[in-house]
Amino acid sequence: MKFTEAQQEFIQLWGNFGSQWGINKTMAQIHALLLTSEHALSTDDIMETLEISRGGVNTNIRELIVWNLVYKTGKPGDRKEFFVAEKDIWEVAKRITRERQRREIEPLMHHLNRLKNVDEADRQSLDFVKTVTDIERLVGKMNKASETIMKMEENAFFGSIIRLLK
Repeated sequence: MKFTEAQQEFIQLWGNFGSQWGINKTMAQIHALLLTSEHALSTDDIMETLEISRGGVNTNIRELIVWNLVYKTGKPGDRKEFFVAEKDIWEVAKRITRERQRREIEPLMHHLNRLKNVDEADRQSLDFVKTVTDIERLVGKMNKASETIMKMEENAFFGSIIRLLK
């Protein structure tokens, strides 16, 4: 398989996978292109390669910058903005996890906590509060596990996994 063919397949794969971790397909495809590019790319480069509009590139690049997955850079003698992706995949995973916690887990925990404040004390209300509390506890434990993993270094994480599997 030639590099360009493999890169295009990866861009499609990453684009499809991206929707499963909370971003749109175009944003994930731009991220994949930047991840696999040897040099920084301009908006025009991204538009041409992925065949998407300038507005689509600009909107998704801004969001990737907010996620701290892509950085602006410049080239001497060129007035265009260029973009590069964080290439350390462990760091990428940690940043995606942090952003998903901020966007999804924290609001969910806030809403669950608020839902436990039911005025009635009948059986149905008490069962509801118990269910919401159980969900809140489970999400909290999953969030703590995620935070622990994010604090670990890559070698320590995989060493722990290997020890668990033995």
